[in-house]
Amino acid sequence: MKKSGRNIGNGGFLSRLANDTSGNTLAMMAIALIPICGIIGSGVDTARLYVVKVRLQQACDAGVLAGRKSIVNSSAPLDVSPTGQAQTFFKNNFKNGWMQSASTTFTPSKTSDNQVNGTATTSVPMTVMKMFGAADVAMTVTCQARYDVADTDVVFVLDTTGSMADKPDDSGGGGKIAFTRENGQLGFSTQEASSGSKISGVRSAVLNFYDTVASTADSSTHIRYGFVPYSVSVNVGKAIYDLNPSYLVDSYDYNSRVPAGEANDTVLTGSSNKTVTNTDNTASTACSTGVVRSPTTGYVVTGTYPNANANATRTTTTWASQTGGKAPGTCTVTVEKLKVKWNYQTTTIDTSQFKTFAATTDPTRFGNGTVTWNGCIEEMDTTANLSTFNQSSLPPDLNPDTIPSDDSTRWRPALPELSYWRNSNGNSFNTANNTTSLNSDYVPSNAGNGYPNATTTAGYWMGYNYNSDYVACPKAAKRLSVMTRGEVETYVSASGDLRPGGYTYHDAGMIWGTRFLAPNGPFANDTAAWPNRNAPNRYIVFMTDGAMTNVSQAYHLYGVEQYDARIGGANGVTTYHTARFLAECQAAGNRGIKVYVIAFGTSLTTDLKNCAKYGQGLSFAATDNAGLNTAFQNIAKQIALLRISQ
Repeated sequence: MKKSGRNIGNGGFLSRLANDTSGNTLAMMAIALIPICGIIGSGVDTARLYVVKVRLQQACDAGVLAGRKSIVNSSAPLDVSPTGQAQTFFKNNFKNGWMQSASTTFTPSKTSDNQVNGTATTSVPMTVMKMFGAADVAMTVTCQARYDVADTDVVFVLDTTGSMADKPDDSGGGGKIAFTRENGQLGFSTQEASSGSKISGVRSAVLNFYDTVASTADSSTHIRYGFVPYSVSVNVGKAIYDLNPSYLVDSYDYNSRVPAGEANDTVLTGSSNKTVTNTDNTASTACSTGVVRSPTTGYVVTGTYPNANANATRTTTTWASQTGGKAPGTCTVTVEKLKVKWNYQTTTIDTSQFKTFAATTDPTRFGNGTVTWNGCIEEMDTTANLSTFNQSSLPPDLNPDTIPSDDSTRWRPALPELSYWRNSNGNSFNTANNTTSLNSDYVPSNAGNGYPNATTTAGYWMGYNYNSDYVACPKAAKRLSVMTRGEVETYVSASGDLRPGGYTYHDAGMIWGTRFLAPNGPFANDTAAWPNRNAPNRYIVFMTDGAMTNVSQAYHLYGVEQYDARIGGANGVTTYHTARFLAECQAAGNRGIKVYVIAFGTSLTTDLKNCAKYGQGLSFAATDNAGLNTAFQNIAKQIALLRISQ
């Protein structure tokens, strides 16, 4: 019995043991722990590698951006300064040892197309996976930074007033000099300083601007440039005529003169204007007494002005008998040159030929000589005496979208050659009692250096003041077009018409800079998007060396303020012109045109700052030519967008 019981007991233990599953989970977990650790470790280390690579790429990008931004000379290899900048920015964004990284390097280099490449490497040790024998991971990223330009239109609005002949410290400029304009006509400008004039600085800065933008453009980028030199007016006549001749009037009222009539002919004084011939005759019948005018009507004038000669004459014949009536008697013939009498007043003049730029007979001098229009204009209709403007209802001249449709919205040739100043209150008058010259052109002793005395009752030809700042016509503006560097250099060269002269009317320049770029204005086709491309970015670079300077006797964009009062009359016009300038800056901004303003050799006034603000751009101040170049470079870099290209 005992034997049987022991057997039963042993069999029961083994059976129980065989059927007992407690503790199996622990064993299985112990076995499974190894692959689970591998999976978790792989995830942890993979996440670490991802984070390190993202940071390494960010640091690489920061480095090449800093390196490309600091390149000054695009033709030189990557020099010490850009390399140092690139390394500094890389190290600031990726510290060696971060996440236990080691052997971190960053190598920037310059490409053949003036971009900056970068290669960054680091070694990242494994953590969990190191227990499984995983080696450190070598990580490499590449990057490239470039300045890139979208399709872009830039209009330079350049102050070319008389003070631009000076150096930035306002010294060195001289008096007026004559030169031959590009159209072959005589012109006058202010003598530039022998070296370092402000306008010479502008010439260099514009070319450097062109080079900077060109270095950032790829082969598919389209860039167009336009120019609006300004002083008292703007020379946009050719731009208008080429666009549409009907946009110019065929007649307009000028401050000119007309003949006063035949009845009040006045004999010129002085022996040189009188010829007396005495002839002995045997009888009075041989001497036809009386007065004869030749020609019987009208005046014939010959010579070159202002020293013209009138050959209209009055011939008087008288008979004197000898004492006691004895023959022969004396026949006296007196020939006297007649003075031309004029009424100085607003006069309608046919401009249909002048606007074609053809040499046209001068109607104010009885056909003596011809006049060729230089291209400066008077603006279309406007509203006077406004110090603020509503952008939703701008007058025609300030609305860049105005398309000329009638004479109120057409432009008018500026014709100083047919214009004359008159007395101070602007009333018309005649020259019946003036014997200054054969044509009654009043020429003061300082002709060309000032305007006539306000009490003068004789006409003063405005054409004399081409060699002063009262009458000036800048270089012809250039519409937007693709230009080579050589074409830009030729346009701004000293040998061309980009010369200083005239007073400062900022509104004249800004009106036309905005008009050239307005996407819905008369020149919309010039600034339209290229085929299958987005609309271009549009910019005005407005440069001036002085504050608004308005003179009521100057012949400017709106005629002679003293007579025409198109802006506000003789008083307070600076306020009105400034308001117009700022309104046009805002009109530009409202049309997506970004305005950059540079004050050169002058203070950056609140008005200039506000112009840039309204134009959603920036303003700069430059005290010398180097500073001007820096300002232009800063703007060029704003136009060229720095970006990561790979």
